[in-house]
Amino acid sequence: MSSTAPATQQPRRKHLMDPNAPQRDTINSPGISKVQTWVMSTLVVSSILHMAAGVLVAAWFMDDSQVVARVGLSVIAGAFGVLAVMGGLAIHKRPVLTWWNLLGLIPMAVGFALFL
Repeated sequence: MSSTAPATQQPRRKHLMDPNAPQRDTINSPGISKVQTWVMSTLVVSSILHMAAGVLVAAWFMDDSQVVARVGLSVIAGAFGVLAVMGGLAIHKRPVLTWWNLLGLIPMAVGFALFL
């Protein structure tokens, strides 16, 4: 004789994956949108900062007597740095005019340290 006791249902934990009931993220789900936003802002900021670094490399290979041109390129690199910070803030829908923009001036400070 076998007695069949009703199986007790355990509550499903929301933080664990249930192989019997997989959940699929949709294109517009909050998790996917957040990841897409971070990937996009990272790509924008890193691409613009690479451009600022390229301007500093161009200034590095200029003749040592062209101090004014080197300083000018350092200022341009700083402008690119500020645009990179502003681009990242804009993608995250934050105010673009904040004190964080001062971080964008780091390429300019590096250029001044190298060329002055």
